[in-house]
Amino acid sequence: MVHPELIGFGPFFSSQLTVEELQSSLVGRAVADRGRGLLVRFPDGAHPVVVPGRLRAEGVLPVVGDFVVATPAPDRTVTRVLERRTWLSRNVAGGATAEQVLAANVDVVFVVQGLDEGSNPRRLERTLAAVYSGGAEPVIVLTKPDRAEDLASALAEARAAAPAVDVEVASGLTGEGVAALAARLRPDRTGVLVGPSGAGKSTLTNALLGREAQRTAPVRAADDRGVHTTSARELFLLPGGGALVDGPGIRELRLWDAGGLDATFEDLAAIAARCRFRDCSHAAEPGCAVREAIAGGRLDAARVESHRKLALELARQAARREGGAARGERERWKSVSKELRRLYRDRRR
Repeated sequence: MVHPELIGFGPFFSSQLTVEELQSSLVGRAVADRGRGLLVRFPDGAHPVVVPGRLRAEGVLPVVGDFVVATPAPDRTVTRVLERRTWLSRNVAGGATAEQVLAANVDVVFVVQGLDEGSNPRRLERTLAAVYSGGAEPVIVLTKPDRAEDLASALAEARAAAPAVDVEVASGLTGEGVAALAARLRPDRTGVLVGPSGAGKSTLTNALLGREAQRTAPVRAADDRGVHTTSARELFLLPGGGALVDGPGIRELRLWDAGGLDATFEDLAAIAARCRFRDCSHAAEPGCAVREAIAGGRLDAARVESHRKLALELARQAARREGGAARGERERWKSVSKELRRLYRDRRR
């Protein structure tokens, strides 16, 4: 049976269960990534599960935050991963073209940026595009306010990069802003922290939990860069209700699809809609509302250039994905043709 301790489990997920599954299977939520293993919280506690090769072959591997159906103890083999309501994903790091889901079924994504590095608006725009693509609510969290050269300017930069997104200032060391973040996760919402190493994600996790659950370390003195102290994603239950996923810092966030680009640059899209030509490139066309807004100081030229670069990256990504799908289809038909030739030869013998 489904247990109320499964944070975030509601009608969207329960409606996916069959009567047989309700009677004979366990429903749990993936709470920790253990490399090729997975820890799932069931009504009787958290247990390691077996993820069969069939699911791996089908490309439906469960990740932290997923709700899964599993056989009863002692095997606890995952038989099905329930459809995700939201997710946070990226294109895998390196040169490959494939989606990597970082966390599933999260309500809010805390985009964490340490003010010792500045607000970094271009990084914020890229991350927000990834968040919007998965359907979750983004919240920008600026940490280490004591390290900011100019806190007011950093806040202004972050808000300019994300006009429709709430911006919070928080410190896991002093407790500043922690209560405001906790309030966003009550009573049964799930959040995930995303940002570079050294931004203070694990320190925030410990502050929200009220205990030292994650190991932390100071940034390197030589170059002021973050140190990886969290090696795997893990979902924690918060004392006041809700849940939080913490994970390793992300050096490279390559976007997977274009679903979140318009939401990230909603202000730019509204201005571009007033251009004389619908396919305006905002370069040299007459009647360009975007260029007029830049000249009038109502729009940052760097933000327009950021949108152009992300759109170009996503177009190339889409072309690679289509090319990969075409190659896969050719290989499939090649194997089918080979099998048909073999059957024809056997029939002639």
